[in-house]
Amino acid sequence: MNELVQRLIELEIRSTHQERMIEELNEVVAAEDRRIAELKREVKVLQQALQRLQPELTPSPDE
Repeated sequence: MNELVQRLIELEIRSTHQERMIEELNEVVAAEDRRIAELKREVKVLQQALQRLQPELTPSPDE
């Protein structure tokens, strides 16, 4: 019986560690998702700025 109790305790400890790890990984994934969204917004702003500058960067035919 003592061996079964010890195995149960070990399983509970593992389960607790795994739950904690899953929570930490979830936090990392959520943070990365926010960062990706932020980077997408930045890329969109840069694309729009580049489109506005495009006519100025294109040489005119008489140059």
